[in-house]
Parts: sequence; structure tokens; C-alpha cells
Amino acid sequence: MNKYKKLAMNTMVFAIGSFGSKILLLLLTKLYTHNIAPSDNSTKSLLESTANLIIPIVTFSIAEAIIRYGLDREYDKKEIFTSACMVELAGLLVLLVISPLMGLLPYTQGYLLYLLIYIVASSFRQLCSQFVRARGMVKLFALDGILATLTLFLFNILFISHLQWGVSGFMLSVILSDFSSGLFLFIVARLWHFFDFRCYNHDVTKTMLRFSLPMIPTAVLWIITGFSDRAFVRYMEGFAVSKDVGESAAGIYEAASKVPNLLTMVSTIFFQAWNMSAITENNSKDRSSFYQRIFGAYQSVLFLGAAFMIALIVPLSAILIDDSVHPEYAAAYQYSPVLIIAVLMMSLNQFLSSIYVATKKTTHSFWTALTAAVTNLVLNVFLIYYWGVHGAVVATFISYFVCYLIRIVDTRRLIPFKVNHARFVVNLAVVFAMAILAITEPGWLIPAQIALLVFMVIFNFSMIMQTVKKILKRG
Repeated sequence: MNKYKKLAMNTMVFAIGSFGSKILLLLLTKLYTHNIAPSDNSTKSLLESTANLIIPIVTFSIAEAIIRYGLDREYDKKEIFTSACMVELAGLLVLLVISPLMGLLPYTQGYLLYLLIYIVASSFRQLCSQFVRARGMVKLFALDGILATLTLFLFNILFISHLQWGVSGFMLSVILSDFSSGLFLFIVARLWHFFDFRCYNHDVTKTMLRFSLPMIPTAVLWIITGFSDRAFVRYMEGFAVSKDVGESAAGIYEAASKVPNLLTMVSTIFFQAWNMSAITENNSKDRSSFYQRIFGAYQSVLFLGAAFMIALIVPLSAILIDDSVHPEYAAAYQYSPVLIIAVLMMSLNQFLSSIYVATKKTTHSFWTALTAAVTNLVLNVFLIYYWGVHGAVVATFISYFVCYLIRIVDTRRLIPFKVNHARFVVNLAVVFAMAILAITEPGWLIPAQIALLVFMVIFNFSMIMQTVKKILKRG
């Protein structure tokens, strides 16, 4: 099986396993916006972001090392899994030490215990799922994705829709879903066979930590980039010129981010498969041409997906966001178009980060993410002050775009591959034109969007088809 076909097959497996579950997750947005007020939705978002911020710190981002070294045939999988478990157990002790500090955050009041258990359950699931993927058990990994989302969906219906437990119900739903998922993988994949104190290898642990430690600030910085938007919008009320700030505005911004998650869904499915290919093909002779062709096709697919989503932003928002109980959510769609483009840039950055993982240059991932985080923080102060939520959206795009400009230069020093910059500029200009049209809603909106969509399809068709032919080629 050629490398293109293998990548396509893995992507298909992840897509089959993830697509239905991802759709269920998106439908949960409607449940949240129907049952949770914008101010509480903002609290939910901040708690979730805080957990995602702390997890890489207390786990030392060891999950990143599991997939990198677990796929490497030079390393014993028992040593990899045992070392990862020991590191994560040590991290959970750190969590207990820092837990009083977490209680100082104003939005954790009444939710601190939920937050701690959330972090433990999510870390456990992450450890098991990454090791299963490192063993090449992609079908089991995909099946777990379906089951985890289904349980999350059912728990949300029970705790939020039926029992009306609000934010507490959301936290409890995630905890039970993640713990059930981790336990399922641990039993079905018989992971206890890979944990043995006698297999603990200090040198392997040091190697894994040398790789994963630079990934901690990288993960933290990416989360800060998203977290700061919501925090600034929520807490700049009374300071900003814009009236579009406060708890309610932050909740609306959170709802608006759910539509771009459709694009995140596509990129995540692909990235799970691509990351495996990037590692296993790192030493191949034609890796440069492989990267060139895949990156070109991936970029075209993302731009096409973004164009269709922006053109359909109003009906998509109506499907995913329920404003019948809380009419404030009706304004959410106007923030989504530029957020879609920001997610597109984040997806391209994610692709380029696979080069840092494959070449073990994770420190490069850190300083490029640092640049994005600092850019985002500085722009948030000024842009949210004047433009409110629109300022947060623009700041997010610019920070991801700056990171892309740096990474597209830096990564090609590590693995040289050609990039069609002119195609990128044209694609970006067209989707921005579509975004402006969607926000301003002129009378000639529909014919203009149709014309631009047709252009995007024609402009990107050949790049996608070249890769499809490689996949269909025998061998």
C-alpha cells in the first residue's frame, strides 16, 4: 500500500469513527444554548479552557511523547506505557498541590471539585487513547470516539436538559464520559499488559520528557490564545469603549465559535491520520514531495470548506444555536465568518507542527506558539476595547496568521517542500471577501456568494485531484 493510500485509509477510518460523534457534539451546542444562559455559558467555557490549560502541565504533555515514540519501532512499548503512567501519576500529585491556587479563580467558585476530577478523568482517557493509537489500533481508537461522544451526549441530556443542572451538569457529563472511555480502552486493548514496574526505564523516561516538556508551554500558549479572548470579553465590561463586552457577550462569543468547529472537525480527523504518516515517513527519500502534495491538497480542502461554511453561515447557525429561550444568541452568527478563517489558519499551523514532532524539534513549536499568544494578548487589549467581540475575533485571526507566516518559513528549513504562496493569497482574499459579505449582508449577497463559491471550486479542483490520483494509483 503506497503512503498516499495508507494516509487516505487511516483518514477514512478516523472519519467513520469520528464524523457521527462530532455531529452529536455540535448538536450539543443547541442543547447548551437552549438550557444555559449566555453568562453561565461563559463560565462553562472558562472552566473547560482552564482544564485544558492545566492538563498538559500536570501530565507534562507526556501524551505527545507516547504517539511519537510509541510509533517508533526502536522503542519497547511496555517501557513507553509504563514510563508515561509513572509521569502522569507524578503529575496528579502536582495537581493536588496546586489545587488551592485554582480556587482563587473567581469562576471556579462552586465548581473546584468538578474541575479537579475533570482533569484527572480527561488525563486518564488521553493516556489510554494515545497509546492505543501508537499501537496502530486505529479502528479501536475510532470506535472509542463514537462511544465517548455518545455517552457525553446522553449524560448531557440527563444532567442538563432533564435535571437542569446547568454548568455542574456539563462538568459531570464530561467526567463520566472521559472516565468511561478510558476504562473501555484500558480493558479492550488489555493495557494492563503494558504496565509493569520492572519495565520502567529511566533513560526512556528522560528521552520522552526531553521531547514532551517543550510541548507543555506550546499547548498552554495555544489554549491561552483562545482562553484570553473569552476572559477579556467577559472582564473588560466597564473599561472598554465598546458595549459588546461582559458575561453575556462572552457567552455569545462561545456560541459563535461552535460553527467554525465544523472545520475543526474536518482538520482534526485528517490530522490524527497525518501525524502518524508524518512520523513513519520521516526518513523516506521522497518525503519533500509527499509533504508538498499533501499540504497543497489539504490547504485547498480547508479553503473550500471555509468558503461553503461562510456562504451558509445563517442556516448553519440556526441549526446549531437555539435562541428561542435566550434571544441574545441570535447575534452569534455575525462573529462566525472571521472565526472560520481563524480556525483555517490554526489548522494549517497544526499541519506544520507535525514537522516539529516528526523531526523532534519541539522547541520550535514552543517559540512559534509563544509569538501567536503574545500577539493575541496585545491585540485583545486594544481591539476588544474598541470593537468588543469583533475585536476578539480579529485578534484571533491575526495571531494565527502571524504564527503561520513564521512556521511556513521555519518548517521548510527542516523538511524542504514547495508551497504555492500565490494560491494561498488568492484563496485567503476570496474567503475574506465572502466573510465581509456575510457580515454586512448587502442586497446582492446571494449572487455574489454563489459566484465566489464557483470560483473557489474551479480554482482548487486541480490541486485536490492530483492527490486523489496518487491515492488511486496501484501499489
